[in-house]
Amino acid sequence: MTAAASSPPPPPPQLSLDGLKAVSVLGRGAKGVVFHVVPAAGDDGGRAMALKAVSRDAARQKKASAGDGDGHRRIWFERDVLLALRHPLLPSLRGVLATDAVVGFAIDRCGGGDLNALRRRQTEKMFSDSVIRFYAAELVLALEHLHSIGIVYRDLKPENVLIQDSGHIMLVDFDLSTRLPAPPQDPPDAAPVCPPKPTPPASQPSPSRRRRGKSRKPTAALCFSFRTGGGAKPAAQSDSLSPPSTSRTASSSSSSSSSTATTVSSAKSNSFVGTEDYVAPEIIAGRGHDFAVDWWGLGVVLYEMLYGRTPFRGQNRKETFYRVLAKQPELVGEQTPLRDLIARLLEKDPAKRVGARAVKAHPFFRGVDWDRILHVARPPFIPAALDEEGDEALDVEKVVREVFATKAEGEKASPEGDEGHSGGDGVGRGRDPSKEDTDFSVFF
Repeated sequence: MTAAASSPPPPPPQLSLDGLKAVSVLGRGAKGVVFHVVPAAGDDGGRAMALKAVSRDAARQKKASAGDGDGHRRIWFERDVLLALRHPLLPSLRGVLATDAVVGFAIDRCGGGDLNALRRRQTEKMFSDSVIRFYAAELVLALEHLHSIGIVYRDLKPENVLIQDSGHIMLVDFDLSTRLPAPPQDPPDAAPVCPPKPTPPASQPSPSRRRRGKSRKPTAALCFSFRTGGGAKPAAQSDSLSPPSTSRTASSSSSSSSSTATTVSSAKSNSFVGTEDYVAPEIIAGRGHDFAVDWWGLGVVLYEMLYGRTPFRGQNRKETFYRVLAKQPELVGEQTPLRDLIARLLEKDPAKRVGARAVKAHPFFRGVDWDRILHVARPPFIPAALDEEGDEALDVEKVVREVFATKAEGEKASPEGDEGHSGGDGVGRGRDPSKEDTDFSVFF
């Protein structure tokens, strides 16, 4: 896929508001409003899309207040990133929209909402280890691909992990990402594979051939065992193994793998960006950062999936940042491979933090065939079919204008502007719990 990604991307299709019907608002954030749109005039051949629309006036005001160049620079950077992506777990740019009032991008609509909304629908508000393993493995593949083409994501959080109609994830929202020289590629034998002759569990159903033609590798599903009751242990879990050292220092083999994966380049970014609960310590300390910040973000997301909360959140931003810099995560409960992996990902020294190679080789992923994850036919959750039709079409420009007018008033009333998502000159506050039932943040 790297070779395909390096080829010159075709120009994105030009979209118009006349050719789209905005069915509903999916989310609002510091950078835009996301709409569920479908092709107008009853075009049955067109799929539903998510359209992120950004106010041109807001972009101009950003330029005036920040004094760091064209206020549209981040918009065009995000467009260029979307154009460069060639991966089934990452969005493809369906089209670009530009009017006198707004600019926007469209990607495929994901019918399953985001990972945090899915977690809240669980009985215990947490995921089982087997479900965490599946989503974590797909996140590893998505981050590994981004890093291979020189993209540091920098905003990994559950709200940015969407569930596609197939049940596989899509990592979205590249507003805070940046480019660095791509790290060297790991050798092909860096990660383990499934045992050559696995025995399927007796209860494992034989998946029907779903509409997609990828089901020609049915044994892919044997890498994961999904359960809903939380009783029996998943087949792929390594509970019987002695976990690696529980100390904050990785074992010699993992440390070596980590160095190979994370010490990738002398080039670093010094931007102060991210979402508060998920930001890496090196960003807070201002020491410069690279691809290792994404593995820290993965550790925070895994912790949240396991415990239902983030590991370092304080009463305010200052306390949260202090905890990120000085406190160790509370990994309560039985020591398991998952808890050990989280501890290694939440290593405060980025030079010692595990990266792609060590993560894929970790006992938590024992039995996972990394080449077949994308062909799993029965992910833990497959969303129901969406009703594409709405009542009246929304006026995209009017909604964006109203949202940003309200935002501007709020920022005047609250100078610190604790947004759920921040731009390139600050770190945004974590999500507002009072909005968790309706606010899915900005999808991309």
